[in-house]
Amino acid sequence: MIETERLILRPWLETDAESLYEYAKEPAVGPIAGWPVHSSVENSLEIIRNVLSADETYAVCLKTDNVAIGSIGLIPPAQSHTIASDTELEVGYWIGVPFWGNGYIPEAIRAIQKHVFEDLGCTAMWCGYYEGNEKSKRCQEKCGFKYHHTEKNKPCELMGDVRTEHFTYLTKEEWENR
Repeated sequence: MIETERLILRPWLETDAESLYEYAKEPAVGPIAGWPVHSSVENSLEIIRNVLSADETYAVCLKTDNVAIGSIGLIPPAQSHTIASDTELEVGYWIGVPFWGNGYIPEAIRAIQKHVFEDLGCTAMWCGYYEGNEKSKRCQEKCGFKYHHTEKNKPCELMGDVRTEHFTYLTKEEWENR
């Protein structure tokens, strides 16, 4: 578990299925991030069991009620969307529409950066966003990530399409100097 001023980042629980469905059924959230809208509470429960139960994957919760309103997770090099070395991790995230514009995801990312560099001893972090996801691009820039490269014609398996993905990068040294 990781705490920030306003958030708790904790493992996903099966009891989070209803709140996950509430925010993941919204078409403005999943498809732009590369995954389909959730179709039911049961579908969300299946996602918790099979995807969100992965190591270093956290429910983003407000401290006021500890209810899951989004997700943030670390992707190991072997599963990264780009070429990451053994000492680098990729971060992925999303948050429910009612919570957009409050700075919760930048706050969560900064806490994850501290965890990655100080606790896990990594040398750098990757982050990506699909073409057109300007909110994610701005969030990454706010958190110190700098544009690195673009990969075109990438299959987005969960959505069954092909996309352009832009990657940003942050080294431990850059993070320490912020």
